[in-house]
Amino acid sequence: MGVKFGPAGQAGNYPGRSSVEYPGWLASQGLDAFEYQCGKGVNVGEETARAVGVAAREHGIQLSLHAPYFINLANPDPVSLKKTTNYVLAACQVADWMGAVRVTVHTGALMKRTRREALDIALISLREVIRACDGEGYGHIALCPETMGKINQLGDLDEVLELCRLDERLLPCIDFGHLYARSLGELEGEEATRRILNRVEEELGADRASRFHSHFSKIAFTPGGGEKCHLTFDQEDFGPDPVPLMRELARRGWSPTVICESAGTQARDAQEMQTLYRRFLKGPGEKEREGV
Repeated sequence: MGVKFGPAGQAGNYPGRSSVEYPGWLASQGLDAFEYQCGKGVNVGEETARAVGVAAREHGIQLSLHAPYFINLANPDPVSLKKTTNYVLAACQVADWMGAVRVTVHTGALMKRTRREALDIALISLREVIRACDGEGYGHIALCPETMGKINQLGDLDEVLELCRLDERLLPCIDFGHLYARSLGELEGEEATRRILNRVEEELGADRASRFHSHFSKIAFTPGGGEKCHLTFDQEDFGPDPVPLMRELARRGWSPTVICESAGTQARDAQEMQTLYRRFLKGPGEKEREGV
């Protein structure tokens, strides 16, 4: 199958405004994935959602959807859990209308709890969310808990993998920029990339590991907090570099979906990753960036 590449949301160089026409434009750019953004709330109607889905299928674009950012699986308050469940259900409803196969979900904040306490709460919450999704007929949609970029957020790699062990349908959303930022620049490069992918396979098995969901962008960080802001590939003060991941995916023959979250250049940068990946598929060469 190979890796699928595409942007999160509408890129800055998209000449139109219509979300319905966007899949066709992405296909014209050679891309084959798109993550529809509902981070600030689920505010898309059924007619538009279905039209986006039709356009995506016509143009060979695999759709995923990002659920609202303010989801917090680590809050034990029953009212909060009800809100979180409803946010996920609303996202799954739109994903179902679109024919999107994956919904990315934030894990939440520590809220002055230990990481273990927060994770135990999140495990209970996610189990309830899965039950609610099954009850509404959304069991065919893969929820993708995301690794987070701020140090005080739940969602390092091991925490996300433990969440995903709850159910075989769960897929991790490995955000390599977030892991880079929360580790203050430590998690990048060839060795770190191999360790990350090996860890996913160890915990979830070869099948789920090979088709994980992913976000990728360069991210600026601060020493005390982790993630500060998303950057573009042209900005070189921060990482991570996409080359190690593209080389490793080609070497392993895995088929994840890689969604680029660069700041405005997400389609262009997704194309750069796609070019690198295809070059590594053809054989070993060290001309990673020539002609990109």
